[in-house]
Amino acid sequence: MGQKGKDRQIDNIEFVVADIARSKAFYGEAFGWSFTDYGPEYCEFTDGRLTGGLTIMGEVRPGGPLVILYADDLAETQKRLEAAGAKIVVETFAFPGGRRFHFRDPDGYELAVWSDQ
Repeated sequence: MGQKGKDRQIDNIEFVVADIARSKAFYGEAFGWSFTDYGPEYCEFTDGRLTGGLTIMGEVRPGGPLVILYADDLAETQKRLEAAGAKIVVETFAFPGGRRFHFRDPDGYELAVWSDQ
């Protein structure tokens, strides 16, 4: 995923899509994004400044891309979020390159935090 070393900053935006190849063709043609495939379920994109992901793992939510923050210390960040009132909605899991969890903020927005640690 994105650039490590930016503790508690937005690092990545992930779109759950129905068809990765179709989304790559669309965003590549419309905006000139470039892509790196990580298996059949996940593709990273970059616009030259920001990275993000296209995935088929999850439910398509029009208007709702997943904002992903980076954390140097995933466990400490989860404790901080829970103390602030966040609800953990996806427990920490591993993926190629790191680990992450998802939470809901007080208004119900789902975000995620990842770390390569």
